[in-house]
Amino acid sequence: MKFTKMHGLGNDFVIVYGEQELPANVSELAIAVCDRHFGIGADGLVYILPSQSADVMMRIINSDGTEAEQCGNAIRCVSTYVVAHGFVNRDELTIETRAGIQRVQIIRQDGSVHAVRVDMGEPVLDGLRVPTIFDEATIVDKPIEAGGHAFSFTAVSMGNPHCVIFVDDAATFDIHAWGPLLESHSYFPRNINVEFASIDTRDHVTMRVWERGAGPTLACGTGACATLVSSVLNGLTDRAATVSLAGGDLFIEWNPADNHVYMTGPATFVFEGEWK
Repeated sequence: MKFTKMHGLGNDFVIVYGEQELPANVSELAIAVCDRHFGIGADGLVYILPSQSADVMMRIINSDGTEAEQCGNAIRCVSTYVVAHGFVNRDELTIETRAGIQRVQIIRQDGSVHAVRVDMGEPVLDGLRVPTIFDEATIVDKPIEAGGHAFSFTAVSMGNPHCVIFVDDAATFDIHAWGPLLESHSYFPRNINVEFASIDTRDHVTMRVWERGAGPTLACGTGACATLVSSVLNGLTDRAATVSLAGGDLFIEWNPADNHVYMTGPATFVFEGEWK
């Protein structure tokens, strides 16, 4: 299996192109490939597949073998990959995901891909659709208890579910202690991605993430989008802000004109190889 290693702000992926469908053993393969000691090492295994309704289809398998509906950092990597290799010869393209079709704009600098702007679609705020167990139109600043500690969370789906919790200092917050407890909390029937965020200014947020199925990662694109939406819902930021993650910055906009969230950030090639 030939592959390309890429990352979006340190959220890294093994990218596979040229297959027609996922292999039957894709869960076991992802676990082996993503292992950082005995495999290639990655947060996820990503297949770029043919699509009948978009330029390409993206399927992402987490490092624990589960499949994610969507991944903002992976979609930037996939977009950069297909444009850089000439598989798509336009700077505006569409990527099919399990969460729907995403529209992507390539931003160039000196002729090369500099960044990728992704239309992440409308945020889902309805409690049952996120999903949570709550039949409420929005879940904002709602109490939750885990491990004997009281938090408050805001729930947002960006095609995959997110629980955003505001803390005093996200950069030093112990996500390893609280992330696993909240990911599998009974409030979340399909488990959930957990973001811990602190507000720096009206246009700057610091966030750390515990990803469902992957654990702590250096960045999460959908999580950054969910964090911005949650910050707006809680009256903490404006509708456009830089979200600083452990691996770098993403610029997130929640456009009032179309209610869509837009994410802009880089994607980076690391190396190519072959998995035997």
